Amino acid sequence: MPASGASTAWLVPAAFAVSAIVTWFAIGYARRRRLVDEPGRRRSHAAPTPRGGGIGIVVALLGCIGVPVLVVSGEHWAIPSAFALVALIGWIDDHRPLSARLRLSVHAAAAILVFASAMHAHGVRLDGGVVLAALVVAFVLVAAINLHNFMDGIDGLLAVQAIYVSGVCSALSAWHGDVSLAWLALVVAAAVLGFLPFNFPRARIFMGDVGSGSLGFAIGLLGLAVAAQGVVVGACVSIACSGFVVDAGATLASRMLRGRRWYSAHREHLYQWLVRGGSSHARVVGIYLAWNLVVATPVILFVVVSRAGPATALVLAGVVHALGLGAWVTGKRRCLRIAANRSPD
Repeated sequence: MPASGASTAWLVPAAFAVSAIVTWFAIGYARRRRLVDEPGRRRSHAAPTPRGGGIGIVVALLGCIGVPVLVVSGEHWAIPSAFALVALIGWIDDHRPLSARLRLSVHAAAAILVFASAMHAHGVRLDGGVVLAALVVAFVLVAAINLHNFMDGIDGLLAVQAIYVSGVCSALSAWHGDVSLAWLALVVAAAVLGFLPFNFPRARIFMGDVGSGSLGFAIGLLGLAVAAQGVVVGACVSIACSGFVVDAGATLASRMLRGRRWYSAHREHLYQWLVRGGSSHARVVGIYLAWNLVVATPVILFVVVSRAGPATALVLAGVVHALGLGAWVTGKRRCLRIAANRSPD
């Protein structure tokens, strides 16, 4: 990423414009190629809707972050290349479904490429600690890709969450003094914001795997970069992501404990149960946004303003996730009761 200030500020509106323009063209492309998601038992929409609109976000981020990174420092070619690799496998999957094993292999390869490049750039030698760090980074990035893919099931939810998390990462980076990273996070938010009007409050196009996977990868990279600034900042990033992490994590654990195929399409996330219970997509998005603004944000502000130490920040992060899990269990039970009352005797 170029330095900071006025030299990079123009990338924010540029990312917004590029994303919006490419998304608009993607709608026509998807209709011509019949890339349309039909309503079904495992889906939460009621009308046929084009998919693959996330290509607008991909093009915007590659053009406004990837190209400048390559121009300023060719040594960092691995990051935009890995991002493009994740986007490519998602784009192919949007055209013809691929196996979960192949997708996960590509996601892991992209994560390893990023870490290997960082090792080479800093002259780090391979040892036990480095291998452990590589496994942690690979896990976080692969989990971020698939978590965001799982949570991209209703209009606007993933886009709104990504804008929120990117905004928090930008604010945390600026607070910590990393202005360059703060601008980069704003570029990510702007790219998603350019896509949002086409997906919310009523979707004219879905993000598709090309968008959800690559956006998950971008958010994962951004979160790791911000968290690298210290334990306190990392705890704040975790709090910002709590709504999605709890829903995806609890749902995944629940399915695995019941012997379900965790990678198969389903409608068992809390946000999907809320829709099945009669809530509109906009209302459900509002619920998750309310969690971010009423629970996550005040805790993050408390950590920052009070200059909390690492132990306090980690405890508060744990409390927020525990509260989220309690809300998930309560919400799921309520949705199940509604479903049972609607079922015929």
